[in-house]
Amino acid sequence: MENFIVSARKYRPSTFKSVIGQASITVTLKNAIKNNHLAHAYLFCGPRGVGKTTCARIFAKTINCKNLDENVEPCNTCESCESFSQNRSYNIHELDAASNNSVEDIRNLIEQVRIPPQVGKYSIYIIDEVHMLSSQAFNAFLKTLEEPPAHAIFILATTEKHKIIPTILSRCQIFDFNRIKVDDTVEYLEYIAKNENITYELDALNIIAQKADGAMRDALSIFDQVVSFSGNNITYKNVIENLNVLDYDYYFKITDAFLNCNISETLLIFNEIIEKGFDAHHFINGLSEHLRNLLVGRDEITLQLLEVGANIRERYKTQTKICTPDFLFSALEISNKCDISYRLSKNKRLHVELSLIELCNISTEKKNFKQNVVEKTLELKKVKELEEPQEDKIINLVEEPKIEEKKAKPQLLNKPKPFSTFSIKEKLDQSLPVVEENSDSTELDEDLVEEYENDFTEKELIEKWHKFSDMMGQKPRIFNTLTSKDPKLEDNNVVSFLIDNNLQQEKINEIRNELIAYLKAELKNSSIDLKLILTDLEVENNKLYTSEDKFKHMLSKNENLIKLKQEFNLDLE
Repeated sequence: MENFIVSARKYRPSTFKSVIGQASITVTLKNAIKNNHLAHAYLFCGPRGVGKTTCARIFAKTINCKNLDENVEPCNTCESCESFSQNRSYNIHELDAASNNSVEDIRNLIEQVRIPPQVGKYSIYIIDEVHMLSSQAFNAFLKTLEEPPAHAIFILATTEKHKIIPTILSRCQIFDFNRIKVDDTVEYLEYIAKNENITYELDALNIIAQKADGAMRDALSIFDQVVSFSGNNITYKNVIENLNVLDYDYYFKITDAFLNCNISETLLIFNEIIEKGFDAHHFINGLSEHLRNLLVGRDEITLQLLEVGANIRERYKTQTKICTPDFLFSALEISNKCDISYRLSKNKRLHVELSLIELCNISTEKKNFKQNVVEKTLELKKVKELEEPQEDKIINLVEEPKIEEKKAKPQLLNKPKPFSTFSIKEKLDQSLPVVEENSDSTELDEDLVEEYENDFTEKELIEKWHKFSDMMGQKPRIFNTLTSKDPKLEDNNVVSFLIDNNLQQEKINEIRNELIAYLKAELKNSSIDLKLILTDLEVENNKLYTSEDKFKHMLSKNENLIKLKQEFNLDLE
């Protein structure tokens, strides 16, 4: 039985051309060899599995190759290349700094550096995981690294560049290796699968590449694992089952449930995910990524940011057409808050379920508010029709309307207009979606964009104010703020409202346009404006140090306190 060789070793690159995803680095190294501009020390740093040690070995082999081709690639046939391939080269030395990190190990290396190469021009020393050297070993290595013999070249490799002391960094040419892109990983996996006569689904290879997180070695290890599980036919279903990856289909179904405001279906889908053994926190992270993909999939320019297969990409393009940007922004905010507070929650399942219910209510809240606006608009339309003189209607039935008379009335043109014309559509444009022509609800009538100057009392204002507060019952902070005090009516139809702090001011500003539009529509006056007054400014400027000061401040709020003090003979202390 032939010994099995893992793909990470069998398909390890042996030339610069076969290195995946590091084109800028390989070109630089080849040009250095071609132009004879070799430095005495190099530092290769980057994440695991991206080709640092592999490039170091190819670089070392190419430097001593006697028959370089026109593309500056090793010939793999000369004595130097063959000895390297058979692991018997005396010119290329590899040292594992993880197990040889003492001062004594570095001293042995320094003694070895003095010996010139037997074959070839250079002796190359590859030190892997160099960040594991002790500080004393680094200091012992400094002098040799700065002024090595002419035949010595050092190639250091590490995954943690920040742990290397600056004096070492300043003596090296530094090459930062990038994470390998998903598309490059998938392309290389396709090449290996064809060589091994393995059939595959492209979506399955995409899942493997995403799971590897930019590390080619990890991708090849996962590839071997999946082949052992599914045989010579790699399918999407087998991959997600073997790697315990949550299927994209769940995220598409649960997003449809959000858009349909179907809480029952949402909770059932989440329960199915939990029963299959998936972690709730893992599900929330995946949901956030799914919503992010829907957002970037709305524009052809950002569509390239989707690191998914072609079939999944088409599903994203289809679903993103029915998702509004407002829905995606709100959904991302809710899922992100759930992710942040997940670890602090004691009942984690309930915590996630409450977030899912909140996601379902995004569309419901907007539909309810939109319907309320339409109903109020229809009421205003009926009131306007009732107020029109009946004589004008009779005349219009007999005579044809004259365009000149309908354009403008002289008395209306001369009438001063202290404020701009009022439009419900424009005022609610920031907080509500525009009522579309094919919507089930009734269109807003453009005839209603006229001024109303109906007088109203402060009592009527307070009544309408509390009705709007009841509509905000689903937002407790805003409801509590609006109901904490009654508004006051000032001159020129300015509504003043006392607030205690800046937080209340922010909450009211969130619904300011909705509130003003509602009051204008209910009170039939288009010149209403809102003024917020901070009540704690005076207290901040005049701090209450004594009990008497505090009592005077309380007395200004309620005059009955003086009667209470006198009747019970109370002391301020």
